[in-house]
Amino acid sequence: MSADSTPLLDGLRVIDFTQYIPGPFAAQILSDLGANVVKVERVGGEPMRTAFGPLDTDGISPFYKTLNAGKTVVELDLKIDANHATFRDLISVADVLIESFRPGALKRLGFDPVALRQTYPKLIVCSISGYGQNGPYRLKAGHDLNYLAYTGVLHSTGTIDEPIAPLPQISDYAGALQAATTILAALLRARSSNIGAYLDISLADTVLSWQSHALTSMTRSGYSFSRGNGNESGGCADYHIYQTADAKFVSLAAQESMFWENFCSAVGHQEWISRQRESVPQVALINEVKRLFESQPLNHWCNLLDSIDCCFEPVLETADIISHPQVIARHLLSENDWPDPLIQVLRPTWIDDSAPKPRPAPKYCSVSDVKTAWDTKPS
Repeated sequence: MSADSTPLLDGLRVIDFTQYIPGPFAAQILSDLGANVVKVERVGGEPMRTAFGPLDTDGISPFYKTLNAGKTVVELDLKIDANHATFRDLISVADVLIESFRPGALKRLGFDPVALRQTYPKLIVCSISGYGQNGPYRLKAGHDLNYLAYTGVLHSTGTIDEPIAPLPQISDYAGALQAATTILAALLRARSSNIGAYLDISLADTVLSWQSHALTSMTRSGYSFSRGNGNESGGCADYHIYQTADAKFVSLAAQESMFWENFCSAVGHQEWISRQRESVPQVALINEVKRLFESQPLNHWCNLLDSIDCCFEPVLETADIISHPQVIARHLLSENDWPDPLIQVLRPTWIDDSAPKPRPAPKYCSVSDVKTAWDTKPS
């Protein structure tokens, strides 16, 4: 493992004017890559700071800390007109402004994104919302489960009997990744043209963009991906979740013929090899494999299949993740004490053969301190 390289976004100044998960996670991605991120919150903090319990002994939510580690946090009441100049001073030296309120909210506060870009032509403004800045749903309230329902994701996720609510929240984290990616593209353009951008990121649009395969299948053949019946939604024996004798679970994803052959040979059922392409749903074959896994505890199957090239993996419980040798080898976790024990999952990338560095705790200071630091640091 080599020494840490220069942060990729060293010198980039980002204002994180967001709350809950998508915006803060998008800003943290940029922070992990070296950006200087200042989170602007209402007086007393954004809702997640003190409302998502149980709270730590310092009165702050650990969930808030994990999403905002590595940032500087300032409080500013923008409902007071006198504070508008202070916020504009900060914007004037920023490269990126990320906001995550309902469409029109920023304008009502006196910071219309269009006007901001006219005043600060190099500024990149990224608005993250549920359904986007236009259309009949633009002001409709929603959360992750609603966006997954609206885009058809829930229709194909779950058992034959009913959909399931995935965790962690798919659209929240996917939308954050989409926002960070688009901001980086806008920065690349700004570097050569000095032209900023206004980015309209919709959480619902982001997960809808994953549905091309399903929509094409439906329009071409009338086949709709369905829970428990599709090739990758529980209808195939080679791509399925099975329960073991001790009520644990394993995943088998031996879709390629060589992986399926390896699995069947390892468990002593070569007669299953030729049945891999039976019509879906493969009820009979699934039940046979199901009975096999139910015959022995999880450790038996791990000892037998871990060394077999067949896309087998036990379904880990949360407690198992911390001690997993691959997680340890990748230096993905950091244990902190802020002031209570907290585990962070770090930036999921190595850069120049360097592992991700632990994030410092959120740092609280005044807007004037940030402005002074940003004024004296070259962009």
